[in-house]
Amino acid sequence: MDEIVRAALKKWPDVPACYGWLALDARGDWYMRDERVQAAGPFPAVKGSRINHDKLREFIHRNYLADEAGGWFFQNGPQRVYVELEVAPWVWRLAPSGDTAQVQAHTGTAAKVASSWLDERGRLFLATDLGLGIVHTQDMLLAAAAVESGAWAPREVGFAELPARFGYRLRPEP
Repeated sequence: MDEIVRAALKKWPDVPACYGWLALDARGDWYMRDERVQAAGPFPAVKGSRINHDKLREFIHRNYLADEAGGWFFQNGPQRVYVELEVAPWVWRLAPSGDTAQVQAHTGTAAKVASSWLDERGRLFLATDLGLGIVHTQDMLLAAAAVESGAWAPREVGFAELPARFGYRLRPEP
């Protein structure tokens, strides 16, 4: 967490949390969802405005955390901005590395794979030291190589089971 964010938390400790205004899709893209967008429909059916500003995305990445109940949020100064998740709190990007692949989160943080999971739609999820995430669609060729080499042995799981099994909430609420 950024030092400026820590200082803001100390200065204004009782700022209410914000819900529904920020979302993360299955490709690792962030979306702002103002009141008009929220009224138009739920995420991801209605996404909102994609955040393209590099410095803002980097700030979100550095201050992206989870609470004790599995709600993921962006600590924006003194205010927690809870994140609606399309599928999981992490989106994994892969890079070649021997028989397997190096795994890096959409935030740029490296992760170590503990297990792999395949849902009923054929989406590949990795449980890591950071938590559960989905493999980015553009990296499925590398993921397939890791599975074929035996480095990862995905187990079948229903998507609806994942949040409870791995301790996260898709849509945190107050």
